[in-house]
Amino acid sequence: MIHPSAIIEPSAQLASDVEVGPYAIIGKHAIIGKGTKIGAHTVIGDWTEIGENNQIFHQASVGAPPQDLKYRGEETWTRIGDNNMVREFATIHRGTVSGHGETVVGSNNLFMAYSHVAHDCRIGSNVVMANVATLAGHVTIEDHVILGGLVAVHQFATVGAHAMIGGGTLIGLDIPPYMIATSGKRDAKLRGLNLIGLKRRGFTDEAINNLKKAYKTLFMAGLKLDDAVARLKGEIKGCPEVDYLLAFIERSERGVCRG
Repeated sequence: MIHPSAIIEPSAQLASDVEVGPYAIIGKHAIIGKGTKIGAHTVIGDWTEIGENNQIFHQASVGAPPQDLKYRGEETWTRIGDNNMVREFATIHRGTVSGHGETVVGSNNLFMAYSHVAHDCRIGSNVVMANVATLAGHVTIEDHVILGGLVAVHQFATVGAHAMIGGGTLIGLDIPPYMIATSGKRDAKLRGLNLIGLKRRGFTDEAINNLKKAYKTLFMAGLKLDDAVARLKGEIKGCPEVDYLLAFIERSERGVCRG
């Protein structure tokens, strides 16, 4: 299961059925769960924890040191869940001591070729990052997000759950959950709700109708954002999806893209 040309640090811990391809390198204190496959010429960095049934394709780099000039080789981690697919030449870097100390990736994600996850990012589950999608440091991507090819996300920005971002979009502000965003003149522009995605994931008609009303109030009524949030809290009650949307907006630190 382990090719004789692979180089594995003695302190690394691999489950008995892990497959390691030719010329792959596994760094010190790496932990790799059962059923995971590591492709040829892949590098798994120091202090990297990878769960079960992941597939890391050839020449990917997972757990490399952060591209941060302050980093001095401290023990920081990359932690990846189960059933992820990391395609060729994709890169995921570990955290920094000035950040979270770890980069965290959930489960059931697809990182297409040349996609990049920088230090201290937090990626949820069921996320798709298409080719050359790029995250700066400290970015949060919530569950069920799709990032199109060549998307670039500014450091500390958050993309909310179930959002879909069109290819080539530059994201400097937080993208609220449930939305579609594509390129504007300088930054991302909201284009409406991700209706097809919401329907595919089983959102009820009632929830979708409430989100439609919330979208119009938040982004089309000409209200200040605080006023729009306050109005919706009075008008729509008992809808968890709208409650989550409003909570996301209220906790945003970078500011929310409104189109």
